[in-house]
Amino acid sequence: MRSAPSYRAEAPAVILLVDDNRDGVLARRSVLEELGYKVVSACCGSEALQLLEQQNFDLIITDYKMSPVDGMQLIARLRERNFRNPIILLTGFADSLGLNPNTTGADVVLQKSANEIANLLRHTKRLLSPPRKPAASQSGKTNRRPGAAGES
Repeated sequence: MRSAPSYRAEAPAVILLVDDNRDGVLARRSVLEELGYKVVSACCGSEALQLLEQQNFDLIITDYKMSPVDGMQLIARLRERNFRNPIILLTGFADSLGLNPNTTGADVVLQKSANEIANLLRHTKRLLSPPRKPAASQSGKTNRRPGAAGES
């Protein structure tokens, strides 16, 4: 299982989409693939764990309520195995159960709503983007030339 994010420019990010609702999988898959991501789906947490033994994923998007292994159990097992790539938890119960990244182990918890797809795409892009360098270090580079005084 890979534990570090991949920022390959030549290949699309690979997303594991875990949900037992076929219609939800088809809708999310189509918009993610339209943006150029490669999407693999699993119908439950136990199938996702099997896929993770065979393939690397840059991001996991999982539903909360599934059987026999639900989204919370999947996240717990992944974090126990030191899976460090980002995870998004989708649920219709985020607000009522007080689910958030601190209580779930997910990087993002998204409430299912009319804005779900827009929010999912925004967070997916953010989580799969390479980290930006601080502006101060970039400006320092433009004023220096190799071999300048003080450099070794």
